[in-house]
Order: sequence, then structure tokens, then C-alpha cells
Amino acid sequence: MAEYYLAVDIGASSGRHILGHVEDGKIVLEEVYRFENGMEKKDGHLCWNVPHLFHEIKEGLKACKAAGKVPKSMGIDTWAVDYVLLDEEDNVLGNTYGYRDGRTKGMDEEVYAIIPEAELYARTGIQKQMFNTIYQLMAVKKQEPENMEKAVQLLMLPDYFHFLLTGNKLSEYTNATSTQLVSPETKQWDYELIERLGYKSSIFRPLHMPGTVVGSFTKEVEDEVGFSCEVVLPATHDTASAVISVPALTKDCLYISSGTWSLMGIENDHAICSEESRKRNFTNEGGYEYRFRYLKNIMGLWMIQSARHEWNDAYSFTELCDMAEEENAFPSRVDVNDDAFLAPESMLQAIRDYCEKKCCAVPETVGQTAAVIYQSLAESYARTVAEIEELTGRHFPAINIVGGGSNAAYLNQLTADKSGRCVYAGPGEATAIGNLAVQMIKDGKFDSLEAVRRCIHDSFGVKKYEPKA
Repeated sequence: MAEYYLAVDIGASSGRHILGHVEDGKIVLEEVYRFENGMEKKDGHLCWNVPHLFHEIKEGLKACKAAGKVPKSMGIDTWAVDYVLLDEEDNVLGNTYGYRDGRTKGMDEEVYAIIPEAELYARTGIQKQMFNTIYQLMAVKKQEPENMEKAVQLLMLPDYFHFLLTGNKLSEYTNATSTQLVSPETKQWDYELIERLGYKSSIFRPLHMPGTVVGSFTKEVEDEVGFSCEVVLPATHDTASAVISVPALTKDCLYISSGTWSLMGIENDHAICSEESRKRNFTNEGGYEYRFRYLKNIMGLWMIQSARHEWNDAYSFTELCDMAEEENAFPSRVDVNDDAFLAPESMLQAIRDYCEKKCCAVPETVGQTAAVIYQSLAESYARTVAEIEELTGRHFPAINIVGGGSNAAYLNQLTADKSGRCVYAGPGEATAIGNLAVQMIKDGKFDSLEAVRRCIHDSFGVKKYEPKA
């Protein structure tokens, strides 16, 4: 009988339950459940429906039972930075805000009045993004001080879901680093920084590494889903899980974890916290085995996803790539990292407004708009390659694209052409595979990260795109 492991991979727009097992030396995946997700307007804010998400987690567990494939262990990963505050009775205090909510406006200045931006970067190595937890907590301190006062513990969202399953509260390292409140030296919360900011230091509990056992299901959960299994911390930050599954067999390979966001960077054994690195907006997020993911957050496929919704989801992403390729000569470009594209009421209007403002041709058709997005994204990738090489003094001849965006052939070829690098695309289910990989290493199926990466390369393969002269 196969031994199954379960990755629950929850993204900003959907979640999946993916079972994995090893067969004939290769990892085999099976999606058993999928559900929708998205931020909802509540009290004028963008929030996550946490009870709904936990309901869907349990429904997926029931689907495993119904399929006769009960996992030996499971783990949950999500996006970063969002959290819950729990009171002494483990109730969630206030709303569970989504990272695109606007309540953090001006909170950066509140933070920098206490610790200057340059000092904060030198201390944490994390890039400034207005949705980082450090700014979200300043919004709590300023706008909802009673919730900060009542809080007994802070848990990032996957840690909270693990708690609901097991009754045990463990904080995982990779996701915690995205808060901008963790020291790259100690690999634990920077309590001195937390206290300077006026946050309640007692709510931050010690950090644990991927591979740590959280516990087994509570009796209540076991009775509801029909079985119990071990819950193991994966790299709960979805990008950290995705990077685990990068199948590059050399160290000289850049990666792009391509989804709603594009996370482009390298693996380092130390953090680069220089002032030049800060100015270029690079970040040093925590990775598996205390590796550092030295990378830049790029807007990613969010723009094309949003535009597609405005076109009533009438086109597949493959069709959008094809239409963009037909308009390859359309000249306009946008800065994909401009705040105008973070959460606009209309992405199509935001693109048109940007082009008008920059006095360049305004896209009128679906193909022209898609071409602007894909071309702009590929040019952002190419600039980032040059920056990484400049900041590290190293040369990277190849780019490995993993995640859903690895299926976008047109974008992959554009990336190769504009960067002058070979692009290796795949696997598409990178986050779930990385989640499963940690569980499999913990269970002794593989003896190292290198071994599981070799298996991932052999199991899923990659597609190569060479730059056109």
C-alpha cells in the first residue's frame, strides 16, 4: 500500500488538497479537492473568511477519506504576512484583514518615527511592502489598541489552521520572517525591536522549523473527518515551499516562483542587509534549513488575472498568451510594481490611465492589453536578473520558473529573450510539491533537500526555452 502525504495549499484565489506518494522512485501527485478563496468586504475593509477556509480544509480531508487515501501526515501553507490575534480563550480578536486592505496607509511613517527605514532593513533584511505585518500591527496599535491589549498570541494564518486541527499553537519560521520582525542573525523574533515599536512582545512565541511535528487531530476534528493523522509544519509560506521544489541541479540558477506574485531570486546561506540592497528593494526571507531566499517581489500574474476577470473570464490563459503574441509589436510598457496596480477598482482602467500618463499608446484590445502586461513583466524579470548579479557579484546563466506561471509559454519565451538566459519551466504545482517534500524528508523517504530535488527533477521534468538571437 502507498503511503500518502497531504499538502493543503491555500492561495489568495483558491485552495487545493494534493496527495503525494512515492512510486517507482518518483513523486506522484493527485488533487483530491479544490475550493475558491478571496478577500471579502467587511466593515469597509478587505478581510479573509477564516471560518469558511477552515470548513474547506475539513471538506478536503473528508474527500481523502472518501477516496480511501488517508494521509500519513499533512501540512498547510498559505500566502505570507496575514495573521490572527487570539485572546485568552483562543477567540480571534477583530477582523482577519487581508494584505490588500488599505488600513496600513501612513503606518510606515509611524514605524519610521521609532526606527528609521535604513536601520530597520539592516536589522531584519526584509523589503518594505505596505502590507508587511509590521505595518499591519502598527494599524492595530493606532486604530484598535484594545485588540493589542487583549491579545495573548499572534499566529500567522497557516499556524492558526494547524492549531484548529490539533489544539497546539506553533509558530513556523519561514512565514514569520515575512512579518519584518525576525532577526536574520538569531532566526527568532527580534524582541527588542518588537518592544521598541510598542507591540506586545508576549504574543510572539518561539519559532519552529519546517519538519516539526505539530500534533495529531483533536477528537472533534477526527470525529468530523473520519480519521486522524500527524500534522507536520511544512514551509508554511507558500513561496518558501515553492522554492524547495525548484528542480535546478546547480547552485547557479535563479528562480521565479510565478503565481499571483512573481518572487524572483536565489538561495543564500546568509542575509544581504546592505543599504544598496535596501534601495533596490530586495528581501531576505527565511527558507528551509535556514537558507535565505534573497529575492524581489514582482507584481506577477495578478494583473492578467484581474484583467481576465474584467473580461468575464471569457478567455483561458493560453488564449490570452496567444492573443498577446499576435500583438507582440505593441510598444507600450508599464511598471508592474507601481502601486496603481496593487488593488485597483479596474485593472484595465489602471493600465489605460498609466499609459496615458506616460504618453504612450493606450491598449484597446484584449491582445494589446495582454501584450502590455506580459512584455512589462518579462522586462521586469530581466532588470531583476541584472540587479541580482550586480548585488551578489555572481553570474546566473539560467532561470528556473516554477508555479502556475511556468505554464505560460509566451511569457517564458519573452523572459528568455529579454534576459538572455535559458529558462527552465516547471513544475507547475511547485508549492504543493515543496510542502510534500518536507513531510517526506521528515518521514525518511529522502535523506536531504538535494535528494528530493533530484527526485522532483526526474518526476516532473522541465521545459527549456532558449533566448532567440
